[in-house]
Amino acid sequence: MRFATIFIFILGFGLTACKKGRADMVLKGTIYDATFNMTLSGATVKLYEVEAGGGSTNLLGTTTIGSDGSYSFTFSRNPVDNYVLEIRKDGYFGKEVSIPLTELTIEEDNVRNYNTTAKSWAGLHFVTSGNGSVTYTKQQGKVGCTECCTADAVTLSGPLDTIIYCPNDGNTTYSYTYNAGGFTGLKDAVTSAFDTTIINLTF
Repeated sequence: MRFATIFIFILGFGLTACKKGRADMVLKGTIYDATFNMTLSGATVKLYEVEAGGGSTNLLGTTTIGSDGSYSFTFSRNPVDNYVLEIRKDGYFGKEVSIPLTELTIEEDNVRNYNTTAKSWAGLHFVTSGNGSVTYTKQQGKVGCTECCTADAVTLSGPLDTIIYCPNDGNTTYSYTYNAGGFTGLKDAVTSAFDTTIINLTF
């Protein structure tokens, strides 16, 4: 009888452990608009799982967030390396966040809050009537995006009447230093969200 009791206990423990291993996880949180200091509504949020060992990426769910900026996904815990949360909205910089499986738990809701910014553009307008050159170097502006303008020094040779468009976080400063024919200086402007702000340099 004692052995039967022990066997039943072990069997029950094993079933409980297996059930826990298959339990769902919850990933939830709020997406914020850092440009206007409010929650972001109307964004599309997708959750992917990346299979262990560099395997395929599978879409687990898609949601469009409401005015409160909240999102929530419930999904099975699988043997994966990590999850990727993707945030997209027209007029805003997209964001992809990698979340390792080891950072998530089935014991409670996993709360992750994120923010993104509205897009704007700085139009760097260079004008010259001669054959001189200008070298400019970005000082302030958006970094880390695929379409971002380089922070390295750039040299342009005249004659010029050209505009280079550089994305920037909305309502923030874009600036660059320049050297044109021995004249040096700084150009800057606050780029309005969802719009293009022209920064003129004539030499």
